[in-house]
Amino acid sequence: MSDRQAIEAVVHLYVEGMTFANEAALRKAFHPQCAVIGHYENTVEWSTRDEFIAAIVSEGSAPPGTQPHMDIQTLDVVGDAASVRVSDDFAGMRFTDYLSMLKIDGRWTIVNKVYYLHA
Repeated sequence: MSDRQAIEAVVHLYVEGMTFANEAALRKAFHPQCAVIGHYENTVEWSTRDEFIAAIVSEGSAPPGTQPHMDIQTLDVVGDAASVRVSDDFAGMRFTDYLSMLKIDGRWTIVNKVYYLHA
């Protein structure tokens, strides 16, 4: 599997983890020390991985059969660092996410997420 394919697989894991409130998938996609940052309800939200996952799980899963929206708009890789801009939906809201990724011990992981919530 190429680095691009491995990165796309992590992004799929992340989006499907959010869509279906899959804690295990989200834990696999995100590094334990990552931060999730963006404006939500007119305030800056700055969450740890565990806080972010808890919020996703408390929202609950989309109905079975839901097709997750995921549009990878840019994917840039240099060595063991990558940046991905992806459009996705969660709980009826559209987001643009900027995912910083790093290849650690041979596996790509999300080390930081900055998001924009579309009005």
